[in-house]
Amino acid sequence: MGTITRNAANNFTTGGVILPAGINDTSVASITELENTATGGGAMTLISEQTASASASISFTTGIDSTYPIYKFEFINIHGSNDDENLQFNLSTDGGSSYNVTKTTTLFRADNSEAGAGEDLSYDGGRDMAQGTGNANLAYRIGADNDQSCSGIFHLFNPSSSVFVKHFISEFNVNMATDKGLRVFVAGYGNTTSAIDAIKFQMTSGNIDSGVIKLYGISGS
Repeated sequence: MGTITRNAANNFTTGGVILPAGINDTSVASITELENTATGGGAMTLISEQTASASASISFTTGIDSTYPIYKFEFINIHGSNDDENLQFNLSTDGGSSYNVTKTTTLFRADNSEAGAGEDLSYDGGRDMAQGTGNANLAYRIGADNDQSCSGIFHLFNPSSSVFVKHFISEFNVNMATDKGLRVFVAGYGNTTSAIDAIKFQMTSGNIDSGVIKLYGISGS
């Protein structure tokens, strides 16, 4: 037992930080949960993931409930069938039978061209939403060239609350149809005290040809 304790201690500094020698294939393979410090939450658990394949939309109708106070979606190389389209979302309170929750959003962006011209940082009032029930923008003007896509994250807070409206924040990076790099920041709330239990993602028109969306639950401590 003493040998085991000494060997374990040798992998840490006096401040409790693990040393590089203590990280190997075996130790990494044993990790089942990740600590999420970016949102101030606890362990992050993968609930499900979906891979698009000429999909009209991607919906998550299970896994969003009172188990976690925060739900995080990761979008990896979302590629549309049409050039210059927007990635959008909508929320449901009836398990996905309808997606029409009233939403108010804010949207600002930063962009730069491949030629290093036309840099911009601004609020985009033409793509936000004020008490609308339609699909809300997450990313826009996504290119459809073979090497173009968008990637990002979306957080939904306390969707099962029967007291508060449902806050969300997102940030995406876009390879635009105009060969510009675009960073989009969206925040807002679903203006309902009913539980949100499903969410749908889709392009303005056309399909999501490829890409992966992962759903995680983040514990409260």
